Amino acid sequence: MSEGNLPFTGKEKIRFNVPPFTGKEYEYVRQAVENRKICGDGEFTRRVSRWFEEKTGTAKCLMTTSCTHATELAALLCKIGPGDEVIMPSYTFVSTANAFVLRGAVPVFVDIRPDTMNIDETLIEAAVTERTRAIVPVHYAGVSCEMDTIMEVAKRHGLYVIEDAAQGVMASYKGKALGAIGDFGCFSFHETKNYSMGEGGALLIRDPKDVEMAEIYREKGTDRSKYYRGQVDKYRWQEFGSSYLPSELNVAYLWAQLEMAEEINRQRLARWQEYYEMLTPLARQKKIELPTVPEGCVHNAHMFYIKVADEKENAALREFLKSRDVLAVTHYVPLHSAPAGIKYGRFSGEDKFTTKESERLLRLPMYYGLTAQDAAFVADQVKKFYGA
Repeated sequence: MSEGNLPFTGKEKIRFNVPPFTGKEYEYVRQAVENRKICGDGEFTRRVSRWFEEKTGTAKCLMTTSCTHATELAALLCKIGPGDEVIMPSYTFVSTANAFVLRGAVPVFVDIRPDTMNIDETLIEAAVTERTRAIVPVHYAGVSCEMDTIMEVAKRHGLYVIEDAAQGVMASYKGKALGAIGDFGCFSFHETKNYSMGEGGALLIRDPKDVEMAEIYREKGTDRSKYYRGQVDKYRWQEFGSSYLPSELNVAYLWAQLEMAEEINRQRLARWQEYYEMLTPLARQKKIELPTVPEGCVHNAHMFYIKVADEKENAALREFLKSRDVLAVTHYVPLHSAPAGIKYGRFSGEDKFTTKESERLLRLPMYYGLTAQDAAFVADQVKKFYGA
C-alpha cells in the first residue's frame, strides 16, 4: 500500500524516493486530452489493462484509483461482512486492514517471518476460526510470501486469498506473477512504487465468473461497462457500488513507464545488488542484517533495507545519514499496536517478531534514476557509521 508522508525537507542530497519518470508521460497525457476521453476506461486504460493481463496471466485486470480501492473491491467480491474474520500480518499499511474493517470484519493479525518480513505461513492455520473468510498475504518489498502453503491452508478451510501485491509488480513466486496466484490481487501505483501514476491501483481477478460483478461494483453499481461494449441498450443500477475508475490522464502517465518496465526493473535490480554487495562486509561482521530472498522468489527491488541492532541504533543511524544529506526511513508501525488496530482487530498467538523486527528495519534510498555513485555514497556512509 501507500508509504504515507515521508519526512523529506528538500535539503537532502539523496532523497529516499523519486517518482519514476521516463520522458514520455507528457506526450501520453496530451494524447489523452486530445482523445477527449479523460474520465476513465479510455484507450490508455485498455492498453494498461491488457498489459497486466498478458504479463500476469490473470483473467481480468481492472484499473482503480488506488490499491486501497482495489482491496475494497476484493472485499466486496468476497462478500466480507460484519463479524467475519480476515487473517493478515500486522506489519503492513493501514489499507490492508481498512478494506475489511469498512465491511464490519475483524482483522486477525499473525506474526511475521524475520527473514522476509512476510506473514509466517506456518502460523496461519492456528488463527483460522469458524468466522474466518479470507487470508491476505502481503508481499513485503516485492518478495513473495510462501504461497504454496497459504493456498493449501485456504483450500482446506474454504477461504479466499487476496494478495496485497502493492509492492509486487514484476515480481514472481515459482514462475507465477504476484497478484495472480490468489483469488484476487491488488497492485499500487502510488508515487513511491516502481511504476507510478501518482495515485492508482489495479485489481487482478483470477476467475472469469467474478468479472461481471467486479465491473458493476467499480462502476457505481451499474452495468455501464456492458453499455460501453454495446451489450445493453441502456445501463441501469444493478447493485450497490462506488466510483473506483481512475482518470485516463493518470493511466496515460503510467503507460509511459510500463513501456519501459523491463528497463526500470533492470536498473532497480542493479542498484539493489550493488547495495547488497557493498554492505555484505558489515553483515559478515554481524553489525547489520541484509534482506533475504527465498528460493523460488524473483523480487523487483522495490526497496532495499537493512536491519540494525534495535530501535535506538536505528534512530542514531538515521540521524547520521541525514547529517550526510541522505534520507533513510523506517516503515510501518505494526497495526495491532496502533489505536485503530486495538479497537478493530486482534493478534493471534505471540508477537515474537513483528514489533521487534519493525523497530530494527531501515530503508535506504531506492528509485529509478538512483545512480551507482549515489548508492555507493549511501553505502559508504552506513559503513562509516559502523567504523568500517
